[in-house]
Amino acid sequence: SAAAGPERPQVVSHVQQALSYTVFDCKWVPRSARLVCLGSAARGTGLVQLYELHGARLELLREIEKPKPIKCGTFGATSLQQRYLATGDFDGNLNIWNLEAPEIPVYSVKGHKEIINSIDGVGGLGIGEGAPEIVTGSRDGTVKVWDPRQNDTPVANMEPVQGETKRDCWTVAFGNAYNQEERVVCAGYDNGDIKLFDLKTMSLRWETNIKNGVCSVEFDRKDINMNKLVATSLEGKFHVFDLRTQHPTKGFASVSEKAQKSTIWQVRHLPQNRDIFMTSGGSGSLHLWKYEYPAQRSKKDSEGSEMGVAGSLSLLQNVTLSTQPISSLDWSPDKKGLCVCGAFDQTVRVLIVTKLNKI
Repeated sequence: SAAAGPERPQVVSHVQQALSYTVFDCKWVPRSARLVCLGSAARGTGLVQLYELHGARLELLREIEKPKPIKCGTFGATSLQQRYLATGDFDGNLNIWNLEAPEIPVYSVKGHKEIINSIDGVGGLGIGEGAPEIVTGSRDGTVKVWDPRQNDTPVANMEPVQGETKRDCWTVAFGNAYNQEERVVCAGYDNGDIKLFDLKTMSLRWETNIKNGVCSVEFDRKDINMNKLVATSLEGKFHVFDLRTQHPTKGFASVSEKAQKSTIWQVRHLPQNRDIFMTSGGSGSLHLWKYEYPAQRSKKDSEGSEMGVAGSLSLLQNVTLSTQPISSLDWSPDKKGLCVCGAFDQTVRVLIVTKLNKI
């Protein structure tokens, strides 16, 4: 467990809001004190709830019911003026909503044959260079990249090659979007595969297998030269890959940590400090971590090829909030230490993490 001490960050549960439905994702609305909760009502429909934080309570501003349960959402491919929410649902639909007028989606496409498990956006909100794009990962085994300015067809489609087994894609994330040309997508699958697709060259740049279903992947920042990637798994283990140096045969150096016995559902990096991240677990717990770089991030192997050197991890704090898995997690991009998480006990919690500037 984490060492105690006056300078240690504390994770404080600020507001708890009981919900009447299963929440699958929650996200801060950028540049606001608002958040959205996405999920599935008991009768099998989808729900979007918009809340505003007022001191120590959440006020429900709007509730929108949709035909299909909603699994995931992102604001990442929109402008700060619009702040449109893109969602993936249980029927494989990608929809984009204006939360001010949410009756009809501003963009809609039947993106996949089965449930969209994961979604990410880039190129909006001033984060990441290049076109606004949305990536979706589905149970149908495909990962697709969409430009909302272009209708029905994805701009990229990463699917199993002929004869290859179709794997359930559980998680997707954008990275390396530091200029107009560069951009990658990382995808994690139910069999432990992690694949890094280069969207500039439309090729598979790297792949590995962590021997366990990959629940969540995230780059430490989307809008810089690839630096680090965290991948979490079904069996309570997570891996941090140093993406600075790719060895021709060994790939990327990594360090792994067994955080707990149960599934690690999510990883989210602190937007204001990319070396601090939080993982959320199947046991209803949150763990706050710090990555420490090694003295030298690369060295030469016996053949003279550069290879990466992994750093180390320290546990800053851990807290158990629920008896049920915490399945979604989002840091406020605007207020350091403000966090929201959704759990399968049908509760959304707003958290405050203190002393983050002391680390």
